Amino acid sequence: MAKKKYVLEYEFKSSPKILFGFISSPNGLGDWFADDVNFSNGVYTFHWDKESAKASLVSQKENKSVKFRWLEDEGEENYFEMEILQDELTGDIALSITDFALPEEIREKELIWNNQIENLVRVLGA
Repeated sequence: MAKKKYVLEYEFKSSPKILFGFISSPNGLGDWFADDVNFSNGVYTFHWDKESAKASLVSQKENKSVKFRWLEDEGEENYFEMEILQDELTGDIALSITDFALPEEIREKELIWNNQIENLVRVLGA
């Protein structure tokens, strides 16, 4: 069964520049996304409890977005993207997450993202 794309969006009270540091750097990602993040030879290694996963940075737009491709997965559905959105009229900031999961796992993955974003909000103090 193929993975399905899903998109989540979270509002933030933060500047794009500060938020970008937390979604793009190993130290920033280690503060909220994973227990620890290492970067070596172009590969990010994310550690959670007793699990780890490796990803490469596919694209990065300064203060805008990052896209990581999981190295362990095959196929097109093996990436996740975080994009900072700013409303032109209000200046409101949101973080859009694009990810993939099997249909029966989407709700669980959404809950995991919600928990991770709560960590990010706490770290940002936003």
